[in-house]
Formats: sequence, C-alpha cells, structure tokens
Amino acid sequence: MAKPAGSQSGTPADPWRLTTPPGTAEYLAWRDASLDPPALVIQVGKTQLRYHLRCIEDLRAMLEAHGDWMLLGSADEQKPAAEGTVEAWGRSARNAVKGWYGLKKGLRGRFGMYVPPVLEVLGLAELEHRRKNNRMRTNHR
Repeated sequence: MAKPAGSQSGTPADPWRLTTPPGTAEYLAWRDASLDPPALVIQVGKTQLRYHLRCIEDLRAMLEAHGDWMLLGSADEQKPAAEGTVEAWGRSARNAVKGWYGLKKGLRGRFGMYVPPVLEVLGLAELEHRRKNNRMRTNHR
C-alpha cells in the first residue's frame, strides 16, 4: 500500500516507495521536471518507465469528470487495453495529450498499474488493493 504523503518528497533524491495496487511488486516513483518533456519516472527493478508529468493532474481531472469508480485495466503496450479503464484512457486519442502518456516506445503501457498509486500517495484519489480488478476514483476536495 502507498505510504502517506510526506513520507517521501517524490524527487529523484527522495522518491516515493510504492506498491502496485494488488500488492505484488514495489517500485520507486518521482517527478522530474528537468527532463524534456517533464516526466513522472517509475523505476521497477532495473526497468525505468516515463510518463508525461501532466498525467497526474490530467488523470485526477478525468476521474473527477467520470464521477465514479473506474477499473484500472493495466496492460503492456503490446496488448490491447480494455475499454473504459484507466489504462485505455492513458492511451486514448481523446485524452489531453491525444495519445500515449508513456514516453518510451515499448514501455508505454502499464499506466493503470504504476500511475494510480502516485495519485493515492498525493491524496488525489482512492485506490482499491485487491488481487484483481482494482478500481480508483478521485478524492472529492
């Protein structure tokens, strides 16, 4: 489960230490505005994924507009994402970046696995932590 906001600062020097929604893997995440484009960096073992940094606020806004729980639907880039899921939205031509939030071809998927815990640690969303079919929704401020 994500640690409370404030435990880490979410910077390269002090990343968030997070767990995937089903609790099967730990990873590090941090914001790096110095990259071009600015990115949310996810470090899973030796693999590094990067998503447009704006994905944090864009996902929160989409969930707010959606108004209810949404399935995460995590999938690798090479596999299709189930319609109506966070993963599908993270690849959709209808999102704010008009396509993939993932920045490195071949590692653009898994948006629904790694980004939702970041919103949870920031207090921007609620996230389920079951073995399968996890969902999220925005925290209403």
